Amino acid sequence: MPLLNKTRARSEAPYQSPSKRSAWSPARLALTAFFAMDGFLFAAWVVRIPDIRGQVSATHSALGLALLCLSAGAVATMPVVGRLCVRYGSKPVTIASVALLSLAVPLPAHTHSVLSLGAVLLLFGAGYGAANVAMNSAAVDLVRELRRPVMPSFHAGYSLGGLLGAGIGGLLAGTLSTTWALALSGALGLAVTAAAGTALLHGPAGRPAQAPTARRTAEAGAKPGAEAAGKAPAKPAPGVARSVRLLVVLLGLTALLDAYGEGAIADWATLHLTDDVHASAGLAAAGYAAFAFAMTAGRVGGTWLSIRIGQTRLIATGGLTACAGMLVVALAPSVAAALAGLVLVGLGLANIFPLAIAQAGAAGGPRGVATASTLGYAGMLIGPPVIGFLADAVGLPLALTTVAGAAALAGLLPFAVRSRRPVAASH
Repeated sequence: MPLLNKTRARSEAPYQSPSKRSAWSPARLALTAFFAMDGFLFAAWVVRIPDIRGQVSATHSALGLALLCLSAGAVATMPVVGRLCVRYGSKPVTIASVALLSLAVPLPAHTHSVLSLGAVLLLFGAGYGAANVAMNSAAVDLVRELRRPVMPSFHAGYSLGGLLGAGIGGLLAGTLSTTWALALSGALGLAVTAAAGTALLHGPAGRPAQAPTARRTAEAGAKPGAEAAGKAPAKPAPGVARSVRLLVVLLGLTALLDAYGEGAIADWATLHLTDDVHASAGLAAAGYAAFAFAMTAGRVGGTWLSIRIGQTRLIATGGLTACAGMLVVALAPSVAAALAGLVLVGLGLANIFPLAIAQAGAAGGPRGVATASTLGYAGMLIGPPVIGFLADAVGLPLALTTVAGAAALAGLLPFAVRSRRPVAASH
């Protein structure tokens, strides 16, 4: 039987429930620490952007171009890292990537021009993009090893690390200089990399990531005894390879639609609450905090929900929940309703991205993770400017309704993904 059919059955059937000891193995704890450190380091940089902007005397447009270098570094690196994970294994690449990110974090504090800041942010973005692809590839391997859908818990670690980084960075902003704050963050990142890296490399899933599903399918269809005779496995059938690529792209689009909403809310929700809903600055900040906490809580419960209702239903439910919540946020006449809507959006979007990346990794290996991550990151990039252009044309409330549409579409795409699996298997 082709393995694509088995993949489908395994993704929809209840997972085995391993012992608590095996579920929270040292390797899983170490990988969660890497996700948390990734979120912490990125947040440590974000809270210092105003200080860096003053340091390099950048206008809004110049700062925007410098920040674009960060995104360019990440997007350019992601496909390369996918190939490195295939060749060397995702765990060593994870360790090297987070070490690079930790070394790059202190550098913006030492820039004194927009040009030098942009150059530094290219390196920072390369470390950030590499870390995200490698960590997710390692997580896909560990999910396969545990036979338990624990991918949301890793992304919960990222969200929690981001909250801690933003909270600690904000508290220390008035007492610790930008240079010292980023230097200490980088040192902490290196220390966590050294400690968690040792545990990760000695984990049970230390082998390189498995080949993409298309290759495994071709191997399953090879003549009996070919492997025993020492012959090279058959190349993937063209139809199977195309179907796997289509699956990965559809899952990447699901991640893109989710990230579109996350990016839009991060940049525009506070402004919408103050200008359109007439909330105070404190309540507007509390609104984004409520969204972030709801997303973290949703990811903490994501594994349990994946087992109970299945990944496809969880993504669909999340997309529809986020759609309803975003319509409330955009069109609500009261602050209380808008805040409640943001909680719904956070809960709804929480598990779409991690589950889409996990399924892309199961279908296409590390390269599938790289493709889906690149598409997802593109959604984070295009969300804020698209909302800005639409806000100038039709107003911010109506512009934000596009987030509701994107969330609903993200919830429906996995059904198209599931319907493609039997077609792929039939080749």
